[in-house]
Amino acid sequence: MIDAPATTILVLLGSLRTGSVNRQLAELVAESLPKDTEARMFDRLGELPFYNEDLDVDEPTADSFAAVAQLRHAVHTADVILVITPEYNGSIPGVLKNAVDWLSRPYGNGAVIGKPTAVIGASQGEYGGSWAHDEARKVLGIAGASVIETVRMSVPIASLDGGHPRQHLAVSDQLRDAIAQLLGRASS
Repeated sequence: MIDAPATTILVLLGSLRTGSVNRQLAELVAESLPKDTEARMFDRLGELPFYNEDLDVDEPTADSFAAVAQLRHAVHTADVILVITPEYNGSIPGVLKNAVDWLSRPYGNGAVIGKPTAVIGASQGEYGGSWAHDEARKVLGIAGASVIETVRMSVPIASLDGGHPRQHLAVSDQLRDAIAQLLGRASS
């Protein structure tokens, strides 16, 4: 019999690009977890239809809503959420905002309500996406997530010198600290 992990971290990846540094950070998350913790990555944000309350019904029939149901289920079954996102034009990617909109509904009973959530990531520019990370914390908090404001990790891509984040001790250490803070809020 295989023991189930004590804690599950759901990683929501705000970048759709296959080779993105944020995807590499997600890989590093999976490598950096304690043995009794599992990371599940939901990287299908690009498959979510634009949020439309007229279409958000109890029993959607269209195949395009399968991704919505899977996203909501993934959030419901996770202990904590780690959002890893780049910054586009000083804000969060549209796919991430759209996912938050889906997760905030139905009003008062959205999947993210009360869920411990942290936001990190990497981006071009000297601040590493900090504006987007602040914006993500804001919209997730408004949606009802229990945002962990002390988790702050915004990696300027130039600081990686073209390498994978795992090749940089400071990044790995920051990530382990972020994970520890997030796991400290899990209610296992």
